[in-house]
Amino acid sequence: MAPMTESAIQTQVDPSTLDGYEQLHAIIDGKLPVAPIAQTLGFDGFEVPERGTAIFGLDPELRHYNPIGSVHGGVYATLLDSACGCAVHSTLAVGERYTSLDLTVKFLKAVTVDSGRLRAVGTVLQRGRRTALAEAKLYDGQGTLVAYASSTCMIL
Repeated sequence: MAPMTESAIQTQVDPSTLDGYEQLHAIIDGKLPVAPIAQTLGFDGFEVPERGTAIFGLDPELRHYNPIGSVHGGVYATLLDSACGCAVHSTLAVGERYTSLDLTVKFLKAVTVDSGRLRAVGTVLQRGRRTALAEAKLYDGQGTLVAYASSTCMIL
């Protein structure tokens, strides 16, 4: 993802004319601004290889730590929520929007700076007219599953 600058905030395309998949690819291509939370936490390596799938990467840093010496659960949750949400976003028709109704996260293993690059893979399990069910899996640099989430989104 391109870093957000004042000039990057001015969009090069009208997002209201694009479906969700096209909107996400416009972000990847630098034609629409990235979400500020992605910059705040340092997400990168954003991919949308197909409709219904979204991938985020993150290199854990000390700034992501909680007081007990590992990556804060909120960082895990934000990565997983973003992967679920963008997977759903990639299925939207022109004019559709969505919002998360819930997010359930299961923490399976602690993550530290030594865990290597994190990869969150979100997938839509079921997409209906009014709701979508998505899951996301978070892997460490060795490919070990460290967290899992499921999310229900409402289609607007």
